[in-house]
Amino acid sequence: MRYQILGGLNVVSDDSRGNDEQLGEQMTEDVSLLGARKVQTVLAALLIRSNKVVSSDQLLPELWGDSPPRRATAGLHVYISQLRKYLATVQPGRSPLITRSPGYLIELGNDDLDLLVFRRLVREGRTWMRAGRHEEASASFWSALELIRGPILSDLDEGEIVGRFVAWAEEARRECVELLVECDFILGRHRELIGFLYDLVYEQPLREVFYHQLMLALYRSDRRADALRVYTTARETLTRELGLEPCRALRELHHAILVGDETRLAG
Repeated sequence: MRYQILGGLNVVSDDSRGNDEQLGEQMTEDVSLLGARKVQTVLAALLIRSNKVVSSDQLLPELWGDSPPRRATAGLHVYISQLRKYLATVQPGRSPLITRSPGYLIELGNDDLDLLVFRRLVREGRTWMRAGRHEEASASFWSALELIRGPILSDLDEGEIVGRFVAWAEEARRECVELLVECDFILGRHRELIGFLYDLVYEQPLREVFYHQLMLALYRSDRRADALRVYTTARETLTRELGLEPCRALRELHHAILVGDETRLAG
């Protein structure tokens, strides 16, 4: 099976891997089969901690917060049973859901989990960067980012396990983007990055590093006026939302663009 948690929760059977159109249809079907939100929450928590036991005491607050019902443990058993049946419909045969004191675990075996692939690709990208192999590093970072299919587990993040994972994943995505842009700058791909960086600024308007990278990309693409306008937007946004001036790095970049300081702006 293929498990996907870097976006909406999806489970894809081995039989659906060959055709991209079929894959999309299969994912939609699998999610609908999974049904109840609490069953999805259990699966998400177990996948985040894949190959490790998640205790019942950890799963109960994931499902009900600080106010579990009187028969919460019995309810958890029901959800585990439903999840076990669901996984059997997706991939008959070996059950990856194992009961092991004091709780349960998903044993991946030969199954894929996009989270693990993402981590491996980012590690590989960093290794390529340290070796000065920026083409390979860029490809690894792009491949990692393509695994993130939208808001991460957005309807399931009320508990500690899923909530902390979502916060980590969002930060990991931002770091991956920053490393990717750094690589592509070294490779001289400034023009190719402009649209991508505009989207990032729109999505994350308080992340100053993306304004910084966008300004550099625009300046190095002979769009000095547009780079200065980005700074104005950044300053207005930060002042309005946080009551803060742009950080020192952003202010210094703005000044360098104004005076044409090529020692600071050269790519």
